[in-house]
Amino acid sequence: MSLQAPADVPLLISSPNSSSERRITPSWSIAHFKTRLEPITGVPASCQQLTLRLGSQDGIAITAANEDETQLSSFPLQPYAEITVTDTRPPAARTDFSDLSSVPKYTMPSEDYETRKDSVLAWKKAQKLGRFDPNAPSIEEQKIRALDREISERGLTVSSRVRLLPETDARRGTISYIGPVPEIPGLGAWIGITLDEPTGKNDGSVKGKKYFECGKNHGTFVRPERCEAGDFPPLDLGDEDMEEL
Repeated sequence: MSLQAPADVPLLISSPNSSSERRITPSWSIAHFKTRLEPITGVPASCQQLTLRLGSQDGIAITAANEDETQLSSFPLQPYAEITVTDTRPPAARTDFSDLSSVPKYTMPSEDYETRKDSVLAWKKAQKLGRFDPNAPSIEEQKIRALDREISERGLTVSSRVRLLPETDARRGTISYIGPVPEIPGLGAWIGITLDEPTGKNDGSVKGKKYFECGKNHGTFVRPERCEAGDFPPLDLGDEDMEEL
């Protein structure tokens, strides 16, 4: 009568960096089993601590005085039992396989990507989308349109009352001009405001060109996002000064 080798047993192997199902041969020694686990878990065989768990039962340590001779069949292996591999090395000596910051990443040169026929860029070119649309507005035009939308959404019109943002600015005034100011760097419309108090930088003029009439130091030009339209009466600074006195 011939003796048959015990059939392989499917087990669940888990470690800090992996989790998988493996078929285990019960005739393997513990030492051999650990060498098979090393490429799976990334934990050196000499630093592995194995624990066998059967359902909700307490874990059983897979260890022996002579691991080269002790076979896995010495332990109650059951199909789909879990073997947990613990790394006994100090944390500083362990490899964090989930940290990809030090992994070299391939970046395709832009000139190579431009010549590919199966890329998103090639599809956009074929469909004439985005910057490949001959009728698409330029970046400058997009910025101008964005400012115009900002003006409309904020309800900014000539003669409307506004206060300047952020609220810590506290200045108030009346819109006297909306439009481009070529003398100031930047595309699109500017908001010219006649301030209630002489806390501005001009009299409605920029580099000698007049855009609106106001007193000295009562004028300022700001972007639309600096303005909040509303029923803002002039601040009575005189009364405040009297209260402080």
